[in-house]
Amino acid sequence: MEETSRRTLAHYERSADEFRAATQDHDVSQNIDALLGAIEGTPPFRLLDFGCGPGRDVKALRARGHEVVGLDGCESFARMARTSTGCEVLHQDFLALDLPSESFDGVFANASLFHVPSSELPRVLRELRDALKPRGVLVCSNPRGSDEEGFSGERWGCFFELDRWRALLTGAGFEEIAHYRRPTNAPVEAQRWLVMVMRRP
Repeated sequence: MEETSRRTLAHYERSADEFRAATQDHDVSQNIDALLGAIEGTPPFRLLDFGCGPGRDVKALRARGHEVVGLDGCESFARMARTSTGCEVLHQDFLALDLPSESFDGVFANASLFHVPSSELPRVLRELRDALKPRGVLVCSNPRGSDEEGFSGERWGCFFELDRWRALLTGAGFEEIAHYRRPTNAPVEAQRWLVMVMRRP
């Protein structure tokens, strides 16, 4: 398991600047809307951007008036996110999380959880559930596939379909609110991303 993190994080460290340039204009507002729309109560909310990368979505969530904490295992990404947003950004390996209990109204995991090996996903998902306040919301977006996992180049990835993600998330104690595939206007075969909206009961 340590090898999956070491190689994946080393890849992002080597390509941090290129990754930031390639992804800074990606529009994931649909996923942000899904998160904020599912959280109960009165904003502003306290949010965790799990796998925040260089900070694009931390900045977008903060611009909507929320208190945002970023988290990334790549040290360069954590530094970039702190510098560009002024928010707290935790440098933590996904496999060695140290999160406060019942602290967040929402967790935004956009293109991040799929880097966790399936053998570790139940534990990591429980840790994210425990970091949420009761009735808190997790939104995760992951690339679709035929239920396979392994290294793709130097990055570990889990490429699962809906039933596999549903089983993992409900097994970790979440309840499903909704799911959808992206991009929404594309043919099914071109909808490469699966988004799950889940609640801690």
